[in-house]
Amino acid sequence: MHLRESLTPDERPRERLAKFGARALTDAELVALLLGSGRKGCNAIGMANELLASCGGLRGLQRKSVKDLKALKGLGPARASLLAACFEIGERASLSELVSGQPVRQPKQIHDHCRRLLSNRPIEHCIALLLNAQNQILACKHVSRGTLTQTSVYPRELVKMALEHHASAVILAHNHPSGFAEPSPGDISMTQTLGQALALVDVSLLDHIIVAGPRTISLFELGYMAGSPVASLPET
Repeated sequence: MHLRESLTPDERPRERLAKFGARALTDAELVALLLGSGRKGCNAIGMANELLASCGGLRGLQRKSVKDLKALKGLGPARASLLAACFEIGERASLSELVSGQPVRQPKQIHDHCRRLLSNRPIEHCIALLLNAQNQILACKHVSRGTLTQTSVYPRELVKMALEHHASAVILAHNHPSGFAEPSPGDISMTQTLGQALALVDVSLLDHIIVAGPRTISLFELGYMAGSPVASLPET
């Protein structure tokens, strides 16, 4: 069933997008536009609603691999690949917002950036933001990928990464798929070890951010780290 079938002109997502802009569309309408058409007995919006309900919303849908997407009712290889590509484009676009030569001026910029990158991950990932002396982000690198409950970061690898990019400072971030935001003893110990290793090559560890769903917490703000030029910037 095509997207336009059984919908009035005012209800059609494409026409609504042209008239009101993409922000005016619901999650289901946006997904329906990507699907293009539904299946027998169900138009594209109905099918989009089914997909979102079965996956727990957009975040759950984004977490699906192409293989998982192809297994969902009504999705074949073409549609699954299109959905995966669109989510990846969104992630890369959010990544480019800070990796553009502009200095980081507020902690909120970093928190929002890390939340966009990590909040939808079903297993733990750790990333490193590498900054120069002007607090400009030189690169954002995946440091490690762990199990459902833990990830390991090796000091030697992080130091090597910082030196290769001529970084003056590093901000770490990792996610807690459980949704529990508080740092574990392992998180605290790892942060202190990595900070000491980086200090040996005159690189500062400015902060370690934990992402748990919509929440982010800063180990610097919790008092587990020394002074940080970025974390202490005033909100403007």
